[in-house]
Amino acid sequence: MLPYETSSSTQAIEWKCVESKTEYKRLHYGRFVVSPFKKGQVSTVGTAMRRASLEEIQGTSITWARFHGVVHEYSTITGIQETIHDILTNLKEIVPKSDSDDVEEAVLSVTGPKEVTAGDTSLPPYVKAIDDSQYILTITQPISLNIELRIEKDCRYRIESLSGYRNGELPIDAVSMPVRNVNCSVHLFGSGRATRETSFIEVWTNGSLTPYEAIKEASKKLIDLPTPFLQMKSEDVYYSGSRYDGTPTASVGSSSQVYDANKLEGKLSENTFIDQLELPARAFNCLKKAEIHTIADLLSYSREDSSKIRSFGQKSVDQVSKALWDHFTIELPKDESDLN
Repeated sequence: MLPYETSSSTQAIEWKCVESKTEYKRLHYGRFVVSPFKKGQVSTVGTAMRRASLEEIQGTSITWARFHGVVHEYSTITGIQETIHDILTNLKEIVPKSDSDDVEEAVLSVTGPKEVTAGDTSLPPYVKAIDDSQYILTITQPISLNIELRIEKDCRYRIESLSGYRNGELPIDAVSMPVRNVNCSVHLFGSGRATRETSFIEVWTNGSLTPYEAIKEASKKLIDLPTPFLQMKSEDVYYSGSRYDGTPTASVGSSSQVYDANKLEGKLSENTFIDQLELPARAFNCLKKAEIHTIADLLSYSREDSSKIRSFGQKSVDQVSKALWDHFTIELPKDESDLN
């Protein structure tokens, strides 16, 4: 039982899963109770948990497909019931689960007549489809169909442009969100100064994570995100100008300030984290895996070196270069000669 009876401010907050069920393979539900909070704390924690659950947890999705002999997404293939657009929509709904952070390739190769489902896809050994019965298309004639697929991990929604794709390559607007919905409610108990709050948190996931795993992962994200503030030192505070009362105003390095390369050669470069670049999740995670944590670490790589980082393609290099220029008005070195 949760400690509802006591009003002691020193009592540890405890949690319990009061309901857990699988409504179907791609919809899992969990309900958790957490107590006791001081008055007002449930709103703070609940809002943060909801945002972290929906926006910060990585999910796996199909982001790209290649059809041989197809010009655009509104094309049709003789012998296939669906249009290419319908097939892309069905591929978008497939829920893969990957144990790898790398970009993976898969192939859908089938011969009709046949109703094709997610289970017909040839996946890498560390990737699986949560629901093998998930419908993709129907082949109505004795023809063969081959579709190449790309599978990636990311966060949130990702809307792709058709520019840069050719030869039957078609992007898929990925939904890399294993958590489908989060609901948080607050209930009061006690009275006066002894009033405490109980939080009920409901979580729905797509089956690639259980609600318990999602809550745990969101909690880790909320702990990790403010880490740069814990590492802030007094010497990182820069004074510029004065307030109306004559006292200097203080500020720390932030994305709203503009720095030149010379300013980044000193202690600022040693203490400015790449978090401030506000990079897409995929590029940010690749840099972290390569042990690149600060702007100084990043500037020790040229554009050519950066493109050799595992799973870090030309698109990610361009994103990093743009972010460096937009936030700090500096450029990523083009080659080894620019590093010196």
